[in-house]
Amino acid sequence: PGLAVHAGTGQRFGLIEVLRAARPDEYFELVHRIDRQTSGVLIVARSRAALDALRDALNDVATQKRYLALVEGAWRHGIREVDAPLSRDVERAGERVVTVDHVQGKTSLSIFSPKQAYRGATLMSVAIRTGRTHQIRVHAAHCGHPVAGDDKYAANAATARWKANGLARMFLHAEEIQLDFNGQRRVFKAPLARDLETTLRGL
Repeated sequence: PGLAVHAGTGQRFGLIEVLRAARPDEYFELVHRIDRQTSGVLIVARSRAALDALRDALNDVATQKRYLALVEGAWRHGIREVDAPLSRDVERAGERVVTVDHVQGKTSLSIFSPKQAYRGATLMSVAIRTGRTHQIRVHAAHCGHPVAGDDKYAANAATARWKANGLARMFLHAEEIQLDFNGQRRVFKAPLARDLETTLRGL
């Protein structure tokens, strides 16, 4: 968390540039992306053939991507499927954001399952069936429970409160990806990042 996956606006370098600089004679390419503040699983291909096969696999309906998210408030919806189309590059107060758009938005599907209730927050397991920009963050806010520490889609006062309690970024972690690759079911998992574990212990 804190390292972008690639160079871009305001970022001189990212993970992929670091890998290529460290091993200049080898092939590295991002299979997919995650937000700079998000910890967890990120798949990088080490050959063009692997890149094509992995990208095809990620688009397969059999692929499962699961995140852990701590959301604001007491979640009372049980397991909830959020089918809310999203549009990106909407300008709000001079900043580009993603919004729910039932007219022009792209299909976006997330399934929220509560795991643990805390005072003032709920730990969720979130399975995503599409991979839109900021999908979990926008869907969580759409349900009235923005991701804890989210500085774009949550109230400023809430974000400041989390920072005061030691959470320096949003609580979003890419926990697991399961996909079929070269005839085998592959499972990639990442344990919860240490800073997020500390936040849960504090709750």
